Amino acid sequence: MIKPILKLPRRHKQLIAVATDYVVLLIAFWTALALRFETMNPSFSGYGWQMLVAPLLAIPVFVRLGLYRAVIRFMEDRVVFVVAGGVTLSVVLLAALMALTHTPMFSRGVLGIYWLLAIVYVGMTRFLARSYFLRSERRHDARKRVVIYGAGRSGMQLLFALRAGRDYVPVAFFDDNPAIQEAELAGLRVHPPENLPEFLAAREVDEVLLAIPSAGRARKAEIINRLEGLHCKVRLVPSMSEMVSGNLTVDAIREVDIEDLLGRDAVAPDLSLLSRCVSGKVVLVSGAGGSIGSELCRQIVRLQPVRLVLMELSEFALYTIEQELLSLCSRLKLQVEIVALLGSVIHQRRNERIMASFGVQTVYHAAAYKHVPLVEHNPVEGVRNNTVGTRRMAEAALAAGVETFVLISTDKAVRPTNVMGASKRLSELVLQGLARQGGATRFCMVRFGNVLGSSGSVVPLFRKQIAAGGPITLTHPEITRYFMTIPEAAQLVIQAGAMGLGGEVFVLDMGQPVRIIDMARRMVHLSGLTVIDEENPEGDIAIEIVGLRPGEKLYEELLIGENVEGTSHPLIMRAYEHELPWPWLEERLSGLDRACQAFDYEKVLEMLATLVKEYTPARHGDDELLWRTIVEGKPHGVVVH
Repeated sequence: MIKPILKLPRRHKQLIAVATDYVVLLIAFWTALALRFETMNPSFSGYGWQMLVAPLLAIPVFVRLGLYRAVIRFMEDRVVFVVAGGVTLSVVLLAALMALTHTPMFSRGVLGIYWLLAIVYVGMTRFLARSYFLRSERRHDARKRVVIYGAGRSGMQLLFALRAGRDYVPVAFFDDNPAIQEAELAGLRVHPPENLPEFLAAREVDEVLLAIPSAGRARKAEIINRLEGLHCKVRLVPSMSEMVSGNLTVDAIREVDIEDLLGRDAVAPDLSLLSRCVSGKVVLVSGAGGSIGSELCRQIVRLQPVRLVLMELSEFALYTIEQELLSLCSRLKLQVEIVALLGSVIHQRRNERIMASFGVQTVYHAAAYKHVPLVEHNPVEGVRNNTVGTRRMAEAALAAGVETFVLISTDKAVRPTNVMGASKRLSELVLQGLARQGGATRFCMVRFGNVLGSSGSVVPLFRKQIAAGGPITLTHPEITRYFMTIPEAAQLVIQAGAMGLGGEVFVLDMGQPVRIIDMARRMVHLSGLTVIDEENPEGDIAIEIVGLRPGEKLYEELLIGENVEGTSHPLIMRAYEHELPWPWLEERLSGLDRACQAFDYEKVLEMLATLVKEYTPARHGDDELLWRTIVEGKPHGVVVH
C-alpha cells in the first residue's frame, strides 16, 4: 500500500490529507460534545451546523499556514506549532461566527475541549503517518541504514539532510550527554554509546556518522578509537564553519582521515610570530605547487603580504595553486599581488634577478625532491635539486639582500640512510655555513616528519587498496613514522622562521610515532571491513609485507644529538648540531656541482658520503642491480630511463 500512495501526484496526496483532516476534526468535535456532556450519545441539537463548519474554517487556515506543503516523511517536530496556530485561529473564527449569528445555549466548554482535541488529533495523525511511511520505506528500499553519533544541532541538521535524500535511512541517535539519552528527537531514540555494539549487531546498521564537528581532534580520536573495534564503517560530517555557512549536504560527509586518529589538538598560533616575516612584506615560496609549498601559500595569503611570488617547476602545479590563490584573494577581498614564475631553483642568476626585481624580503624554500625510492634511483637529480638548488637559492638571497630565508627540511636528514635524506642534511649544512659568514640574510631550517595527505603519503595509497579489495602492501611490520597535518606543519614553519637569529635548526614536535601496520588496520576497521590474519582467515583485506624500499629506515628521528632546547612555542624546539667550516665546504660543494653536471654517479655518491658523515647508505635486495647499472653504466637486467 505504501508504494501506490507515495507514487500518487502531489495534488492527490494533498487532497487525501485535506479529507483526512476534515474527518479528524469532525471526530474531535464529536468527542468534545461527548466529554462535555459525559455521554457516548451526545445530542447534536444546537451544535449540528457548528460541527460541520468547524473543519471548513480550519482547513483554509491550514492551507494558508502551509501545512499541506510539508512532506509527511520529512516533517519536522515543529509542525505541532503550525497545527496549534491553525486550530486556535479556526476556533476563534468559529466563536466569532457564533457570536454574529447569536447562537443560543452554546457551551464554551465544548469549544475549549474541541480546541485541545483538534490539536492532538491533527498532529497525531501526521506523526503516525510519518512513522508508518518511514518504517514501510525501510522495509522496501535499499538505502543504507545509519546511526548518528551526536544528537546536538549538527546531528539534527544531518538527520533532516539525510531524510531529504535517497541514500541513507537514519535509525537512531547516540550521544554522550546523559541528559538527552533515552529521549526521542524527530522520531529517533537517543541511546547511550555503551549500547552501540549491541545495537549494531541487532539492527544491521551499515554506517556510523560522527556528527560532532565542533569537538577537538583529541576528542574525535577518542570516539573513533572506541568505534574502531565495532567493524562498522565510520564517516564524519563537515566542520562547524561549513555547517554555519549552510553548506551541509549528504555529499559532504567524508571518510575518516588519519589525522582524525592522531588525537592531538592544534596549539593556538602566536599571531606576532605568524605575521612578523609575512604581513606587509614581499614573500617568495619555492616549490609553491607541492604539498607543503601550496599550504604555505594559502596561509601566507591570509596574513596579507604585499606580494607573493610563486616559484614552481611543474607547469600544472603552478597554474593550479595560482588559480586557487587568486580565487581565495577574491573571495576574502585580500589585496595581495600573486606572481607565478615557472622554472627550476638551480638557475642562480635568475634567482637573483627574481628576488631583486620583486623586492623579496622572505623566502620559504620548499622546493625539493622528497620521494625516497625515486631519489634513490635518481641520485644525481636529487642532489642537484635538493642541495645545489638550495645553495643557489641561498646565495641569490644573500646577493639580493633578502631578510629571512627558511629551508623546509625533513626528519630523513637525521642519520640518513638514503640520498634524499643525505641531500637535505647537506642543504642544512650549506645554510649553517652561509649563516656563519655573516650578511643581511637570516638563514634557518625547520625539520619535521611526514605530513598527512602529501603526494608521497601512504594514506591515499592504503585507501585505494582498501577500496579495491586489497591487499594493503606494507614494507615492514615494525616500520614507524611521525605524522603531522599539512596545515599544522605550515603554520609552525612560518612561526619557527620568525624566531631564527641565523643558522638554527628548528625541530617541530611531531607527537607520538605511529606504527604503519596499526594505522593500516585501523583504516580497514573504520571502513567497516576486517583484516585477514591468523585469527580471522575469513576477513576482507589482507596485509602483505613486501620488504623495505631503497634507502628506507624502520624508524625516523628528528635530532642528531641531544643538544636541544625549547622555544617560546611549545611545539617548536631549537637544536644545536655540528657544522662544517664554510671555506672547506664551499670548495667541495663546487666539486659536487661539477660532478652533477658531468653526471658522475660515483663521484656524487662518494662526495655525499664524505660531506654528510652520518650518511650510511642502505641497500635492499635487488636494489644492487640498479645501483650497479647506474654506477658502472652497464645493464644488469634493469632498464634505466
